[in-house]
Amino acid sequence: MADGPEALDRFDQAILRILAAEGRIAVVDLARRVGLSKSPVQARMKRLEESGVIAGYRAVLDPVKTGQAQVAFVEVRLSDTREAALQAFNRAVLAVPEIEECHMIASRFDYLLKVRTADIADYRRVLGERISALPHVAQTSTYVAMEAVKEGG
Repeated sequence: MADGPEALDRFDQAILRILAAEGRIAVVDLARRVGLSKSPVQARMKRLEESGVIAGYRAVLDPVKTGQAQVAFVEVRLSDTREAALQAFNRAVLAVPEIEECHMIASRFDYLLKVRTADIADYRRVLGERISALPHVAQTSTYVAMEAVKEGG
């Protein structure tokens, strides 16, 4: 498969759009909705999986029901931004389960983290014991989310 979105035809795009919303849809139902038979849809799905366009399937959990309702966004400024320091920070972030997302940012700070915890007291503990202890962290600023208007795509 060629790289880039131009390699995806309208059937591939329809399959991806439906799977993103309904990952457990039966192949026959997916085929009916995109206007193809089952075999071509299965072949397309296999090609999309093998090429990495479909990176995987997962369950979407309700954070309130799993005890992870508190969301905070954390700006992180590092004391050192040379490549070795960035790599050390990146590796360490992967070991902190409360960090749901980590993005390197082109801004006055270096990283933006999305952190999910049970409550504000739990967040305070994670900030003090885990995030502030990450390699080369010089400063953090926290923004506590009051409500999620749209999440997960």
